[in-house]
Amino acid sequence: MGNSLRSFVEQFNLSEWWRRIGSEKIVLDSKADVIRVSHPFWVMVSKEVSDHVRSWRFKILLILILLTCMGSLYTSISAISKGSVPRELESEFFFLQLFTLSDGTLPPFHVFIGFIGPLLGISMGFDAVNSEKTSGTLSRIMSQPIHRDYLLNSKFVAALLVISVLFFALGFLVMGLGLMIIGIPPSASEFIRVLFFIFLSVLYVAFWLNLSIYFSVRFRQATTSALTAIAVWLFFTVFYQIFLSLISRAIMPGEMATPEQVSYYQRLIYNLVRILPSQLYSDATATVLVPSIRSLSPLSMEQVRGAIPGSLSLGQSLLIVWPQLTGLIAATIVCFALSYRSFMKEEIR
Repeated sequence: MGNSLRSFVEQFNLSEWWRRIGSEKIVLDSKADVIRVSHPFWVMVSKEVSDHVRSWRFKILLILILLTCMGSLYTSISAISKGSVPRELESEFFFLQLFTLSDGTLPPFHVFIGFIGPLLGISMGFDAVNSEKTSGTLSRIMSQPIHRDYLLNSKFVAALLVISVLFFALGFLVMGLGLMIIGIPPSASEFIRVLFFIFLSVLYVAFWLNLSIYFSVRFRQATTSALTAIAVWLFFTVFYQIFLSLISRAIMPGEMATPEQVSYYQRLIYNLVRILPSQLYSDATATVLVPSIRSLSPLSMEQVRGAIPGSLSLGQSLLIVWPQLTGLIAATIVCFALSYRSFMKEEIR
């Protein structure tokens, strides 16, 4: 039976026939004499990954991120060589200063990621679906015997895989170069904190990726979806801060306000700031990379009195950033659900 199956496949060259149509791959196992077919979803994911890696916009953004990474690493090492490290961190969590310290010429590494990360997510998702519509390939893909949601899911998974590999490679590059230059290896706690920081960065970029994919589903033209995503990013980065400053001045309590009114005002402004995804990301990364941060919300004198200064453990830092992490995950899921619903209800001809 095994020999007859092998001769049948070799006679009609079925493996090459399936490779030509590009939907599935057939591999003949010489030991078990069976035909194993890879799942169409992962074939689509591999195709999307190759398209992202070979695109010029990804190469340009990769060069830009590498340059900013090297620049932030240089500024942190310059600050360390000048003795700008706080005294309480000279012996403990010294390796984390590579990601947070700066000499003033350039922002630190996590600030660069918070600024360039949204551009990376937008560039990889603004034409995910509407480019297939304009080129006429969407109807051809949907005519194949595959599930409809495979297209949208494969584009998201492929872009997320590329972003994850890129960020983990950058993180390990910074750690490797820092280890070679300063000669101090990271502790286990520092290494886990850096890994969690990279995970937060991937999650933050995934939010903007899902938002740009949603705009690519809603708008037919790729330029319209790109401009809309960039407009949302500019609003959250620039204009929202201006509106918030105007609101804070308008509702600022007077000189005769009670402590309860002042506390309510501070909590209100802080909650309005927390709407920003960039603020959630910056708060979470600052708490993870700077163990001396003990709270992210305003504290009263009763809460501060009696507190012992020192660094928090990794578990306590994660408990502090749990609301920020939950907010980023929820925003990412909401954007993906909106794009998924819009794509599944859309008529494709």
